[in-house]
Amino acid sequence: METSTEARGAAHPYPAGGWAVVDVETTGLGRTDRVVSVGVYRLDPGGEVLDHWYTPVNPGRDPGPVWIHGLTSELLATAPTFAEIAEELSERLAGRVLVAHNALFDWSMISREYARMGSRVPVEQRLCTIVLARDLRLPLPNHRLGTLATHFGVVPRQAHHALDDARVLAEVFQPSLRLAVQTGVALPLTPCVPPTDLGEDDQAPSRPASGAGWSPYRPARRRPACPYPNPGRWQPDSPLVQGMRVAISGDTATDRELLEDRLTEAGLHVASSVSSRTSLLVTNEPGGWTTKARRARQVGTPVVDEAAFLQLLRDVVPQPE
Repeated sequence: METSTEARGAAHPYPAGGWAVVDVETTGLGRTDRVVSVGVYRLDPGGEVLDHWYTPVNPGRDPGPVWIHGLTSELLATAPTFAEIAEELSERLAGRVLVAHNALFDWSMISREYARMGSRVPVEQRLCTIVLARDLRLPLPNHRLGTLATHFGVVPRQAHHALDDARVLAEVFQPSLRLAVQTGVALPLTPCVPPTDLGEDDQAPSRPASGAGWSPYRPARRRPACPYPNPGRWQPDSPLVQGMRVAISGDTATDRELLEDRLTEAGLHVASSVSSRTSLLVTNEPGGWTTKARRARQVGTPVVDEAAFLQLLRDVVPQPE
C-alpha cells in the first residue's frame, strides 16, 4: 500500500522489473474514446534504455483530432486493432512500472482497451512524471513535457507522435530518476486500479466521419448547483447528509463520471478540490500523491475508499428541517 513521503522516508529501491515509458494518442479524452497509436520505451531498473516499440492502432471509428496526431482514417485502415497488438504490448509492459506524463490518462485509456477484451493490463504500479517533477521542486514555470524537455536539454522531433513523445519522456525520466535517488525524494509509485464498469457506451458503434463542428473531446459536464447547504464534515459511523461536499481522487473502479452522477442524484455536492470545507474525500489511495489526497491530510478532511463510499451512497439522509 502506498504511503506518504514522510512515512516512507528517502530510501526507495528501483523496481526489479524496470520501467515501461508509454505514450498513447487517442480519438479523444472520454471514457469511450479509443487508442490510435502506442509508443513504448523499455528501461532497466536504473533507467537505461533497453529497446523501443511503436504501432498505429485502428480504432474502428473516426480517429478524432487528426490535426493533433496526424493519423487519418486512411492511414489507420490497414493498421492492427488493439486486440491484435495487445499480446505484444503486454510483453513490453509485464512486470514493469508504467511511466507516463499525466499517467492517469495513459493508464486509463490502455486499461479500458484491455477491459473491452475481458482482460487487464499486466501492470501493478505507475509513475507520473508530472508528480515526480513537482516533488523534485524543479525550477520550472509549469510541468508540461516540452518544458521538462527544455530543462533537461532533450530535443523533441515530432510532437504528438507516440514514439517520439515516449522517447522524449524517457530522456526526461532518466535524469529525473537519478536526481530523485541523489536527493532522497521517494518515487511517487501509484497502484493501478482496473475499470470494472464498462457499459453499452464502451461498445458504441463507430462514429461517422468528422465534419464541421465535431469535437473529439468530451465537453465539461455542467452539473446543476446542489440545492442544499453544506452541513459540514462527514463523521465516521454516520450517514452522508444531503449537501455534503464530496471530492474524488485517483483511480476508481467505477467510472468517475458515473460516480459523480450518483453523487448529484443523491443530493451531494461534487467538489473539484479539497479545502477545510470539504465534507469527505473518496480515494483508494489515502496515502497517495494526488493534490487532493495531500490537501486532505493537511486540513484533516475525512477519507474513505470507493467501496465504503458506495455503501454510504445507499443511505444518504435529508438535511434536518
